[in-house]
Amino acid sequence: MEERSNPVVRGFLILCVVVAVLAMMISSPSFGGWEQLATIVGGAIVLVLLAAWGTVLAIGREIPEDEYRQMSRLSDELARYGTGRGEPTEFDQLVIEALDDLPEQFQEVLAETPVLVSDLGQENQAYGHYIGDTVARGYYPNRIVIYRDTLTRDFGHDPDLLRAQVTRTVRHEIAHHLGWDEEGVRDLGL
Repeated sequence: MEERSNPVVRGFLILCVVVAVLAMMISSPSFGGWEQLATIVGGAIVLVLLAAWGTVLAIGREIPEDEYRQMSRLSDELARYGTGRGEPTEFDQLVIEALDDLPEQFQEVLAETPVLVSDLGQENQAYGHYIGDTVARGYYPNRIVIYRDTLTRDFGHDPDLLRAQVTRTVRHEIAHHLGWDEEGVRDLGL
């Protein structure tokens, strides 16, 4: 059976080992001084705690279950659009067009990944958000969230600019879904 440990815990443990090894390499303790050993261990603990705190801040918070259910409901409404059961908003239509304009290979990759529209962008300080474990790993359910509130706030004054930024945001989050980290996505021009 495959073990699926929490990535944050796994990252923290790896970081602990790396910091301990680096601390030992920089200043190996001598058997003649417990004070030096205590200083090294204390310094390593402080570094690990600071790195863990920074990692938690960088990760941010997960979307609460009720918000995810609301976004899923909105996503279902978008899906029903083709059957005439619901009308997408103008913003929803921009997201639909951005997805429709993708090459067929990318559309196939997204077949099992819901793309949701949310108004929590200001709270998350983002235009979009990829939540999941990338196509390659697949341990956790994948979803892409596009934040209507921040995109319309920053680009809604110009319809062409809004359309371009929605397309860019959709592609940015798809790149995360395909496995690129933030630096790699930026290198792609997204």
